[in-house]
Parts: sequence; structure tokens; C-alpha cells
Amino acid sequence: MGLLDDVLRRRREEERVRMEGRLPPGQSLTQKFPVLTYGPTPAYDLATWDLRVVGEVERPMRWNWAEFTSLPTAKLTTDIHCVTRWSMFDTQWEGVLFRDFVKLFGVKPAAKHVIAHCEAGYSTNVPLDVMMDDDVLLAYKFGGEYLEPDHGFPLRTLVPKRYFWKSAKWLRGLEFSTVDKPGFWEVAGYHNNADPFKEERTQRISYLW
Repeated sequence: MGLLDDVLRRRREEERVRMEGRLPPGQSLTQKFPVLTYGPTPAYDLATWDLRVVGEVERPMRWNWAEFTSLPTAKLTTDIHCVTRWSMFDTQWEGVLFRDFVKLFGVKPAAKHVIAHCEAGYSTNVPLDVMMDDDVLLAYKFGGEYLEPDHGFPLRTLVPKRYFWKSAKWLRGLEFSTVDKPGFWEVAGYHNNADPFKEERTQRISYLW
């Protein structure tokens, strides 16, 4: 009965928070941080790691690890939602606010989309206006500690208002583009916009790994 009671209690809690508008449809709460990655976790070397910004910017720039981690940081508590149907509430992150980051190099008016380029050829696309929200980070800490490699260390984007595949692990470059450029999962059939409260999961496939 103990296990059944726990299941019923969790379902009641999920229904309560869903009614409050916090848990998107089709999602279940988890206390863990699942690892879901296509392919192996890439190796990294902080001595050679860098981050670059290119495209429709006033000044293309590059940072090494020491330079990037010397930038002012912000701490953020937010909910996250994975397309594989788990959600975590009140996750704690630290990194550089994207809206402050872009002030370092300037974005041209023609830029409408941000393409995250990552290790192993992975990429994903997010509209610039979404990236400019006040809860978007270039994150390298979770729960007060540096990210685990499986969760994107050295650096990942954090875009809480979208399904979590839009929060790109192992970030190496940000491209500011006049046109949209669907990334790895978008080309494979995942929804281009990925709003969890609209259940924008896929465009042409119904089964997700």
C-alpha cells in the first residue's frame, strides 16, 4: 500500500500544479535529472575550449574558458520540461544572462534567429526574441556545482520556455542569422517552436526516444 499511496500522492500533486498552470500537459514531475543524449558524451579540454559568436553581429568575438567564466554571472531558479515527458521544478542554475551577453558584441537589426552550434555537429535554433527573455542563460553550473559532462559541461544554453532539447549541451558557438536554420532534432521531425504548454513536440512523427 505504501507504493500505491506514493503513486496516488504524486498524481494528486501533479494535478494540483497542472491546475495552477505550472505543469505543461502530458508532463510528469521528477526529482531526478535524467540524461538523454544522442550519441556519446563529447570529450573536452578547458585549455583549448572556446566560445565564438558569428553572423549578424557588430563584432564577431571569441572567449576562452578563463575569459568566459570571468564574465558577470546570474543565478536563476526555474522549471524545465523535456519533450520525453518529464519536468523538474525549481532547478537552480548559474551562468551568463544571454541578454547581457549580447551587449558585449552587439546584434545587428537583421538578426532574427540564434543557432546554437555544439560539439559533435549538434545544433538547434531559437528565435532571437525568445533568447532575449530574462530567464535565458549561458549556463555552466547546476545546483551550485559545475555541470556534469552528461548535462553539457563546459557550457550549455538554458531556454526554460521551450522543451529542453532547445537548451543545447556542449555549446561552442552562437550564430545570429537573418533566416531560421532548423537543427539536429528539428530536421528529424521535432517541432520547430517547441512550446511545452502547447505540446509542440513533433511535426511529423509520433514516437520519441
